[in-house]
Amino acid sequence: MAFSKQFPETTRRNFLKGAGAVSAAAVTGAAVGGLPIPAIAQAQEVTMISAENNGAALDALKAIAAGFTKESGVNVVINNMDHEAHTTAIRNYLVAGAPDVCSWFSGNRMRAFVKRGLFDDISDLFEKEKYKDVLGATAGAVTEDGKQYGLPTGGTLWGMFYRKDVFEQHGLTVPKTAEDFMAYGDKCKAAGITPIAIGTKELWPAAGWFDQMNLRINGLDKHMALMNGEMSYLDPSLTDVFDQWEAMIGKGFFTPNHTSFGWQEAAALLAQKKAGMMNLGAFLRSAFTEADLPQLAYATFPVLDAKVGHFEEFSVNSIHIPAKAKNKQGARDFLAYFYRPENLAAYLEPGGNVPPRHDLPPSKDPLVNVAVETMKTVQGTSQYYDRDSDPDMAQAGLVGFQEFMAKPDRRKAVLTRLEGTRKRIYKI
Repeated sequence: MAFSKQFPETTRRNFLKGAGAVSAAAVTGAAVGGLPIPAIAQAQEVTMISAENNGAALDALKAIAAGFTKESGVNVVINNMDHEAHTTAIRNYLVAGAPDVCSWFSGNRMRAFVKRGLFDDISDLFEKEKYKDVLGATAGAVTEDGKQYGLPTGGTLWGMFYRKDVFEQHGLTVPKTAEDFMAYGDKCKAAGITPIAIGTKELWPAAGWFDQMNLRINGLDKHMALMNGEMSYLDPSLTDVFDQWEAMIGKGFFTPNHTSFGWQEAAALLAQKKAGMMNLGAFLRSAFTEADLPQLAYATFPVLDAKVGHFEEFSVNSIHIPAKAKNKQGARDFLAYFYRPENLAAYLEPGGNVPPRHDLPPSKDPLVNVAVETMKTVQGTSQYYDRDSDPDMAQAGLVGFQEFMAKPDRRKAVLTRLEGTRKRIYKI
């Protein structure tokens, strides 16, 4: 989906089969006096599957669950999964073995499950708690046909992250245009550092780079048309995207052997001053020590065509009640407690997430404040390259973009294969 309005001023993903195999990250009050909870009490439990890789944020979630239990007497069981494994697991547990609450993403990734009847309509909770009064454009991210199916839990603004001390040491400046970027890359190479750190072992960072280039060269409408299967991967308008991308690859601007690195390992190269910039979300901050975090800075992706509007990659996380949840009222009560400003702020703070509601206390993270300011003046689009509405198409895209980055001479074969997949998926 596209956010066509500005954010209001704010102060502050080896699948383990079935939900039963998920490791318990937190169980609050699971027994009394060492004895199992009686069946009648178990019916009052609220179970949640989360995919939180940030330890401090998970601790905050545990504390919120404990606070809810103390206030309501309803036990909350949180099962935490590896982020990547969860993107596979959710497609199974929503059908069989659904928890009462789960974490996911908004936009089209949410709508894929809404259309299959797998997420509960929580418009009643929105109305009761008057969330539309405190949410900005992110309310639209969890809305389908006028109904709400989740709560946005913070956004990740993608862009170009860099170390201020590395830029100062090598006399680098933030590239604002295509010409600036090529000059920046040459200067990095001369200084013996990699211009762009990237790890594509998990595929999606390569697709994220395509997203940003396509948004800068072809704009939002054509990008969305391509991602929605309405436009051919052989369309002439993509030629310039791949020409410019290929030129960057040919000059050695990206991490060598990037298909062997995950994003965390690539982010470590940035933290260790072995790379100049990295295109990702603020979660890459986890690769930095507390002492080095003040050196981390953000810039928007360079302008590649001055005639194209300024759109940014902005992914919104969200929390949902599965349609097959056993304790829907308990889930609603827990979401209302979780979404209190002081609780949501405590959960968001460790991960550097852009707040979805405008009544949160100020963040201690300057990167969050930069993101908030950026989103006031630009338009954003949720990540569409990994859409679960058409997982075969999404997977083909992820693999294709990674292959192109590793072997740009296979460009024609990659695009032809992507177009063949698109025709099959959309029955063209």
